[in-house]
Amino acid sequence: MIPTEERRRLLTLARSTIRHYVLEQTLPDDSPAQQPGEPRGAFVTLHRQGRLRGCIGKSESREPVDSLVATCAILAASSDPRFPPVRAEEIDQLEIEISLLTSPEEVSAAQILHRIEPGVHGVAITRGGSRGVLLPQVAAEYRWGAQRFLEETCTKAGLPKEAWRDPDAHIELFTAEVFSETDS
Repeated sequence: MIPTEERRRLLTLARSTIRHYVLEQTLPDDSPAQQPGEPRGAFVTLHRQGRLRGCIGKSESREPVDSLVATCAILAASSDPRFPPVRAEEIDQLEIEISLLTSPEEVSAAQILHRIEPGVHGVAITRGGSRGVLLPQVAAEYRWGAQRFLEETCTKAGLPKEAWRDPDAHIELFTAEVFSETDS
């Protein structure tokens, strides 16, 4: 479990990185030098007035966690294809959530329904050149069961809903430590 102080520090880093990028249109140059960490992924999710405003991440990376969070924050604010880039007047209205992922574990289609726990596990499904990733909190938010969660991940990847059953599909499970500015 990540200590409260570290959570606050990462949230502050994400917000300051977004602010700098949106206002200055440049990358911050004061990032501390860090050694690569163990493989892990991170997603930064932005909400505005309780609605999704952007979410981008990497399922797995060897980048230092600070660099990974900063990169994902910039991309969530500027490059989520579902939304226009964040404008300066929106910055203070954003609510930032960070999901730090465990290393993914490959699971076969035959085992997945017995292994996946919606709300606990996130899932990544890859087939051909298509990939969809949904974080654990998505299944919890929509109260999806295991099969619906897998189908929605396929849909996000642009695949047919049943693509997770295909022996050529690559399915990975992970968990995430999720924290946001609204946590008490």
